Amino acid sequence: MAKKNSRSLLTKIIIMIVVAELAGVVGSAFTFPVIGAWYASLVKPWFTPPSWVFGPVWTILYALMGIAAGLIWHAKKTLSHPALKLYFGQLGLNVVWSILFFGLRSPLLALIEIIVLWITIALTIRAFYMISKNAALLLVPYILWVTVAAALNAGVWLLNAA
Repeated sequence: MAKKNSRSLLTKIIIMIVVAELAGVVGSAFTFPVIGAWYASLVKPWFTPPSWVFGPVWTILYALMGIAAGLIWHAKKTLSHPALKLYFGQLGLNVVWSILFFGLRSPLLALIEIIVLWITIALTIRAFYMISKNAALLLVPYILWVTVAAALNAGVWLLNAA
């Protein structure tokens, strides 16, 4: 029974990692086409990391998010649990940010949206914590990175407002 249970957990974690990484792929479809031209032309805050940092960081964060969601799915044995609804909501908002910032080239709309994203991540962490402290902790690097991203977003908007 324990072997089947651990196999079930691993399967759920793998599925959730794939789903999270796919969200990243969708977001990157809006990002890559404008990195070399539009984004490169923007004035950015002094604390902007080099462009090569974003890909590896997001890949790791999506994997951590997937592991966390897999733990919650396994603990509650259903994808309809409210904590997972929050999780999928924030994952969708994560993709929407890329569409707004890069696809529509609107740092202001993206800034408004990233505030909603941050709140949704915080609510997800709280909901996950009630089920699994480890799952909640796995989302802490994500909310920290989104905090930095929000500051970068605000800086880009302020420095480039015409």
